Amino acid sequence: MTQNPRTQALSDAGVSIWLDDLSRQRMSSGNLQELIDTRNIVGVTTNPSIFQSAISGRSEYGDDIARLAGEGKDVDAVVEVLTTDDVRSAADMFQAVHDATDGVDGRVSIEVDPRLAHETEKTVAQAKHLHEVVGRENVFIKIPATKEGLPAITATIAEGISVNVTLIFSVDRYLEVIDAYLSGLEQAAAAGRDLSKIHSVASFFVSRVDAEIDDRLAALGGEAETLRGSAALANAQVAFGRYLEAFDSERFAALAEKGANTQRTLWASTGVKNPDYPDTLYVDELVSSPSVNTMPEKTLDAVADHSEPAPALTAEKAVSAKAVLDRVEAAGVDLTDVYAVLEREGVEKFEKAWEGLLETVSASIDDVSA
Repeated sequence: MTQNPRTQALSDAGVSIWLDDLSRQRMSSGNLQELIDTRNIVGVTTNPSIFQSAISGRSEYGDDIARLAGEGKDVDAVVEVLTTDDVRSAADMFQAVHDATDGVDGRVSIEVDPRLAHETEKTVAQAKHLHEVVGRENVFIKIPATKEGLPAITATIAEGISVNVTLIFSVDRYLEVIDAYLSGLEQAAAAGRDLSKIHSVASFFVSRVDAEIDDRLAALGGEAETLRGSAALANAQVAFGRYLEAFDSERFAALAEKGANTQRTLWASTGVKNPDYPDTLYVDELVSSPSVNTMPEKTLDAVADHSEPAPALTAEKAVSAKAVLDRVEAAGVDLTDVYAVLEREGVEKFEKAWEGLLETVSASIDDVSA
């Protein structure tokens, strides 16, 4: 099949397009394979909200829930089987992409229980467990970039497990994530592990930043309102500049000599929340090589239809973007508070989605057990 010319242009520019969604129906209907064949999709990300949407009330999961309930499994065990089975199936669909890209793409992500976001040791233990249960080299284990998540990232990478670091909102936290990754690689090297087999992406969230900052700018009024819609892109562009610096350092060069891979920046939360903004804004303005852009299907469709990518990001662009953030702060927005709020709300959103999924599956178990 022929790839869409607009998604192909992004791929040619060094952007790996991943789908921010997964469900059993999407795989069984052939939709996911069609996106691989026609929209340059080379990976999939999942999160608790996606699984809640995929599983809740869907008949495709009914037989498995009944079987697992009959085996005496509790709700947590049932949910683990359902989610890891889907991730394993998707990983198999992407195996050819994984092989063709030497392990860079063809990746499928699954997140540790969001209720563990502030528990380092339990996060590491579950990361190892999920990696073993899925049993596919091209799985990414998602770990949130909370303070407690940072040492968990290091420990998981040190074990040779590839990680998708999620819920990154600030450049300062992003730098800590890079350090956690490099520390993990250094420990893995000391343990004699093959660094070429370890991969990672750092999921830097975009649209949620604008949503929070725009509200604050609107509340300030006056000249501050003219800055609406500028902060999220500037924040991401500065982050990419830090990526270029970190992976051009002597520290990483020493690891690269041992086969280490860079930790690509992944642009997450790229669906536009403000209808006044172009619906491809967070794709067209974040063309960067190498990077990943994980898109909900609505955004992917818009990109395939009318994307007009801007020139690729450069170190110089990152410097000028910093001035935008300085103006936002000077207008009266406390960016440190913004990032703290977004991280807290991000964890809470995923916890709520996970609890909702557990409640739905528990009700299904009760129905089949009655």
